[in-house]
Amino acid sequence: QVQVVESGGGLVQPGGSLRLSCTFSGNLFATYVMGWYRQAPGDERELVARITDGGGASYADFVKGRFTISRDHAKNTVYLQMNSLKPEDAAVYFCNAHHLISRNDYWGQGTQVTVSS
Repeated sequence: QVQVVESGGGLVQPGGSLRLSCTFSGNLFATYVMGWYRQAPGDERELVARITDGGGASYADFVKGRFTISRDHAKNTVYLQMNSLKPEDAAVYFCNAHHLISRNDYWGQGTQVTVSS
């Protein structure tokens, strides 16, 4: 049974930084593409960044140059380093584990990020 659990959200001022963590439990972490999504009130969930088992990362245009996704296979953990945060980055951030073969998706419960002065 795969589970992903996010942590690290909170309140930060505009221009500040946060690092989100997503801990994966289950087998074969390396067979999952890991992603971060976000959803603001009234909006649809959108992809922020994803990373393959080999470390290949891709980003939504609105976070390029500000956010960095990484994964630690020894810890079964994915990180999202968020710098230069803007008020429009405020949302619930969700971790996703996508299995490449079965195409199964597993979601965490989300962690709230608030950007406000």
